Amino acid sequence: MILRSIYPLIALLVGGLVTMPAAAESPSKKVRDPNEKVCEDVQMLGSRLAVKRFCATRAEWAEMRQRDRDVVDQTQRSPNGPCQTVNTHSGAAVC
Repeated sequence: MILRSIYPLIALLVGGLVTMPAAAESPSKKVRDPNEKVCEDVQMLGSRLAVKRFCATRAEWAEMRQRDRDVVDQTQRSPNGPCQTVNTHSGAAVC
């Protein structure tokens, strides 16, 4: 008896899930102003409690993030990494 009452509920749920993606698509995407000032709290290295607040425009934040990505990419692509190997007896890297 319980199964008979659950089947219509399952059918409604499945039917609702099938139509959800069509309803979730919206033709207009919200465009944000690149000149809007945005503040972010940045946790300082070496402390779990120290936080510094930085404010910049959205365009400046995007530029900073791109520069950070470029530095990481350049470091990962360099043959010896951030440290250069010096001809020592041990062959250890010296930074």
